[in-house]
Amino acid sequence: CSRFAALLLLPVLIESVFSISFFLPVNTRKCLREEIHKDVLVTGEYEISEQANTKTNLKITDSSSHTLYSKEDATKGKFAFTTEDYDMFEACFESKSPMGTGRVPDQLVNLDMKHGVEAKNYEEIAKVEKLKPLEVELRRLEDLSESIVNDFAYMKKREEEMRDTNESTNTRVLYFSIFSMCCLIGLATWQVFYLRRFFKAKKLIE
Repeated sequence: CSRFAALLLLPVLIESVFSISFFLPVNTRKCLREEIHKDVLVTGEYEISEQANTKTNLKITDSSSHTLYSKEDATKGKFAFTTEDYDMFEACFESKSPMGTGRVPDQLVNLDMKHGVEAKNYEEIAKVEKLKPLEVELRRLEDLSESIVNDFAYMKKREEEMRDTNESTNTRVLYFSIFSMCCLIGLATWQVFYLRRFFKAKKLIE
């Protein structure tokens, strides 16, 4: 029982949840960024306090400026998308109002984002596939394990890429050092022969 209880605690200890609240001044833009792996489901829910004569736009993009979600005059809603590649994603809130800054109260923005295991609706999966509570939890643990394996695989890949980059850099530095030494030796040799000829021409040496 204790081992199973520990397994049940794993999803609670390792959650992919991003939740934040902040105030958005009028006629300003605030962006939040997060790195997410490839082929990961991302869901979110937002709520923005309403202010008279003020519209707030929400736009979610990737590093290539591809729009994944966009909503004008956003007040409350949900969004979902699946990442196509490991990338940096940006959620931007922009407040627009004909009133000047300081004449309209700041808007309160609440944003909850989930990705990976936490973004899946296991209650809906249980209804569709008619799973028992224990089977649902096992499915959740299976997805969590797969997510952890993928994270380790990605970190291993990044480590290999960094090692290859370091080895390539070290090799280039070594070749450059050898080339520099050869140039210095060649320059020193040329200087010796040049000075020798110069002194001979001036009959300072035999």
